[in-house]
Amino acid sequence: MPSYEPQASDKFTFGLWTVGNIGRDPFGEPTRAPISPPELLRLLAEVGAWGVNLHDNDLVPIDATPSERDRIVREFKATLAETGLVCPMATTNLFSDPAFKDGAFTSNDARVRAYSLHKTMHAIDLGVELGARVYVFWGGREGAESDAAKDPILSLQRMRDALNFLCQYCLDQGYELRFALEPKPNEPRSDIYLPTVGHMLAFIETLEHPAMVGVNPEVAHEHMAGLNFMHAVAQAWDAGKLFHIDLNDQLFGRYDQDFRFGAAMLRQAFHLVRFLEGVGYAGSRHFDAHAYRSADYGDVRAFARGCMRTYLILREKAQQFAEDQEIQALLAEIHHQDDEFADLDQGYRRETAQRIHRRAFDRHALAARPLPYERLDQLTTELLLGVRDG
Repeated sequence: MPSYEPQASDKFTFGLWTVGNIGRDPFGEPTRAPISPPELLRLLAEVGAWGVNLHDNDLVPIDATPSERDRIVREFKATLAETGLVCPMATTNLFSDPAFKDGAFTSNDARVRAYSLHKTMHAIDLGVELGARVYVFWGGREGAESDAAKDPILSLQRMRDALNFLCQYCLDQGYELRFALEPKPNEPRSDIYLPTVGHMLAFIETLEHPAMVGVNPEVAHEHMAGLNFMHAVAQAWDAGKLFHIDLNDQLFGRYDQDFRFGAAMLRQAFHLVRFLEGVGYAGSRHFDAHAYRSADYGDVRAFARGCMRTYLILREKAQQFAEDQEIQALLAEIHHQDDEFADLDQGYRRETAQRIHRRAFDRHALAARPLPYERLDQLTTELLLGVRDG
């Protein structure tokens, strides 16, 4: 039986805030004692992760002095070297501190917007120092509860101004960073601006440096909006904007659950893995998830191993899907194309338009063509349940 042990080539990463989550929720106090960032690195190395990601304040407290900051970063870099872990992505916490109660880049207060740029520039410096090549922006407080309080057009312009500013900062510093914008529909704000992948993709095209900016879609966030996550990822990939991805699990219509990958909606997870592996996505597979509040740190290790193990099992299932003779024969039947219209894939040509314009179609015959999707879906179910011979 396969061991499903993670390898460095899998590029599995976790955030310090994920395995370091102490089990606090809006209704209860922490259930786990905090452990230091170096200890979290050793935990991740123990379970077989490839890398670690972080917010600035996951590592350096917001009120640390410059000398304290340097000491903390020095110790962290030493532990990265000790464990062999890498830090491919970083981000800024622009949502926890009360200063950001009405947003960061979209705050109505210009002093808050300036402080947000200050904090982000320093956090970008930290990320680059640690080796990050992708920088994520999640606008957790960039929204509103009352539309009387904030102007959405002005807020979008302020978000645009901030990203243009920070792109230029990176160019001036010679940083080889790509920005990845992370959408979410709500929570902690009632409504968050740019709530889905589609919104973000449209917004990116309005920036001064759109080539530097892509998206960081998250399973839970699209599921909160009741959307098909794999479709959002496919659109981002098609646009050349899938710069990073957050893997977890989430039931539709719930608060942000951040379950272990594959814990709630296994079929959706399977099709996502099949897509990522099929197109050859080469970036990090980042698990932005939390262990249950009931877990101790032994169970946190089981949670982290479970995220990676489920991905590897589903990757194997995706390979079985591609090699299953009955499934592939059925797909060939479903996707069979009439040679008469093979040139449709070449786009518009006058001759093609004239031929189609003159053609008489038998719509009853078109409607009568069988599409055995039920059979295909059942075969997929049986493959996931482990009863297919292939």
